[in-house]
Amino acid sequence: MKEFFSLFEEELRANKELTDYHRIINSPKLYHFRRAYYDQRLNFVMREIKKPAAQIWDVGCGFGTTSILLALNGHKVVGTTLEYYYEQMQERLKFWGEHGDLSNLTFEYKNMFDESYESERFDYIVAQDTLHHLEPFNEAVRIFYDVLKPDGKIVVSEENGSNIVCNIKHFRERGFRRVKTIYDERLKKDILIGDENTRSLKSWRKEFEIMPFEFDEESIEYIRYFFPAKYTGTNTEEIIAQEQKMWRKSPLKRELMFFGMNFTIAKK
Repeated sequence: MKEFFSLFEEELRANKELTDYHRIINSPKLYHFRRAYYDQRLNFVMREIKKPAAQIWDVGCGFGTTSILLALNGHKVVGTTLEYYYEQMQERLKFWGEHGDLSNLTFEYKNMFDESYESERFDYIVAQDTLHHLEPFNEAVRIFYDVLKPDGKIVVSEENGSNIVCNIKHFRERGFRRVKTIYDERLKKDILIGDENTRSLKSWRKEFEIMPFEFDEESIEYIRYFFPAKYTGTNTEEIIAQEQKMWRKSPLKRELMFFGMNFTIAKK
């Protein structure tokens, strides 16, 4: 992971669009704060993808960073997105292709509700900041269940929908309107999308009840409690360890103050 991040930051310095997307290196004061958060999310994914040479669907893959990391580690990955920077993926493949084998990585511009994959194709589905955009969500759950193998898992990183600060911010931006319709220029059609329609862990459990899914209790973790000023550049591991103890001991802080959460969901 250390080598990957070294190359990743080299790429960020050379690609402004990517820099603005990830926002890791564009503010020295926030670097350690943002790097710690991103590190925890990537490490969570790598820790939960336990099968070698797994078939993985990175749904809502964004700029494709996680897809690239997984492919470099020997997995067969399909990354799907509806983002405008899809055209720039080839530049990323060119950069990373010089550092490893990406022959098992495919990026697709695709609306999952228009054309689903064949049944029981994937060992894992990776969904990072994606679930809260999928609408209608009950249909997304059915698609996930169908395309996962019998022992498949969904590996999730999401914003904590109970976080007070985030809820205030989202309300100021979109009010009560949590779902909207946008026109996709490439697909030439209207698409329903969740507008930062984040949820608490309790709410996600309820959403997935429509199909035989089971949350892996041991996988659940909450991340990012402290503000940027807490990070000095030498104390990151201490801060993370402190936060991991904190959310387990304090349900109130866990539900209302932690920014992000990671968890996996298994197909029964």
